[in-house]
Amino acid sequence: MHDIFEAQVALARRAISPGSIDAAIGSQTHSAISVFQETQNLPSTGELDAATRAQLTLDSPIVTNYVVTTNDLDDLQPVGKTWLAKSEQSSLAYETELQLVAEKSHSHPLLIQRLNPSVNWANLAAGTVLKIPDVNYPDSDAKAAFVVIHLTDRYLEAFDDQTNLLLHFPCSIAAKVEKRPVGELHVVIVIQNPNYTVDPDLFPESDELQVIGHKLILPPGPKNPVGVAWVGLDKPGYGIHGTPVPEQVGRTESHGCFRLANWDAEYLSQIVWVGMPVEVEL
Repeated sequence: MHDIFEAQVALARRAISPGSIDAAIGSQTHSAISVFQETQNLPSTGELDAATRAQLTLDSPIVTNYVVTTNDLDDLQPVGKTWLAKSEQSSLAYETELQLVAEKSHSHPLLIQRLNPSVNWANLAAGTVLKIPDVNYPDSDAKAAFVVIHLTDRYLEAFDDQTNLLLHFPCSIAAKVEKRPVGELHVVIVIQNPNYTVDPDLFPESDELQVIGHKLILPPGPKNPVGVAWVGLDKPGYGIHGTPVPEQVGRTESHGCFRLANWDAEYLSQIVWVGMPVEVEL
């Protein structure tokens, strides 16, 4: 477990995401290892062998302390169970401190609980010290030149103008094949902390929305359906965005957009630009 945990943190610090860090070896971790091996001219096996482990080094401890603040606790609020209830909230914030620190550390909530076995999550006080993975992506000073989305393997990559890899992120794709666009698209807008317009026409399966019969606007927040960032594309209704349930990225399917974990969507939104090409490949 520790070797996998360490490898996941080391990969994430390089913006080669293994998905939500969980100290378990799964398909997204295998994919991230394989990508890292390619960058190091190692055999691309996806396995954490000795040669890969030797290259996948950490320059600081794997975990760090996080102190719960009064602001953290004051900002928490339950998320409504209906579209109408969500639209009436002041924000779609985290519901629990566990969700907050899990996203802050790119981690699965179950891993955070395992790292903090004595914490009473139901009655958390300001000043409580938590152990979380120490993960920060590289500084995003440079802009990407283009993005490639791989539908079959469900991941997104960004490259600079010398075709050097800048990031590798798992992503969710449309459930219906006919809603998966293939070819070159372009970025038309980038929005941090977007609100979200729910259109009943796009959710025919929702009895609630069919009864309401008009669009609703949901406030911003990490539990917003598009998370904390929206990168709109030049195919109407399509974009790359975050999600309120990051641990499900790449494992569930969307109505049509490309979903990333919130921390990945936020990072991507800092390095893309209006007009940038996005190539969608099978």
